[in-house]
Amino acid sequence: MTDLHGCRLGFALCGSFCNAARAMQAAEACVKAGAELLPIVSEHFGGLRTRFGAPESFLEPLSAMSGGRLIRTIQEAEPIGPKNLTDALLVCPCTGNLLGKLAGGITDGTVPMAVKSHLRGGKPVILCISTNDGLSASARNLGDLLNRRHYYFVPFGQDDPEKKPTSLVADYTLVPEAVAAALVGRQLQPMLR
Repeated sequence: MTDLHGCRLGFALCGSFCNAARAMQAAEACVKAGAELLPIVSEHFGGLRTRFGAPESFLEPLSAMSGGRLIRTIQEAEPIGPKNLTDALLVCPCTGNLLGKLAGGITDGTVPMAVKSHLRGGKPVILCISTNDGLSASARNLGDLLNRRHYYFVPFGQDDPEKKPTSLVADYTLVPEAVAAALVGRQLQPMLR
């Protein structure tokens, strides 16, 4: 079993609502591996009711896993780096929209601000890709981030090559292992599944 004891893990969730249940399982797996969770939620994830559930059904368990901590605003995310609150930051799930923001240096929301603030300390950011346009419109942003220091990826692949040929999704079962690898400066391999 992967050991994350002593790791202060920022766990950021974006609006890939269809993967919210898998993200919650990944959060539980990280806690079970010993990580101390600091949940960070995008405005959409924390505020929109979808066919996959109400925000409260995810926010309450996240808060419980972290001793009541939950970052929901840009103002709350900004001190992550200056106050050295995290050792690693995982974005799970990471949407195509967020890939574009990170590649372009746009910090107009809670999660991009958390990533920017965390990166100022040169610490690892782990992306758990979930986007229907990963092999089309978002491909160039993915390629850009693959070439940047301090970015690591949960191994990913096409989730449905026949019906959604440009869609990419990470293997959520590998999240704790990918975080552990990133903490020692290593990309978990093979990256493509």
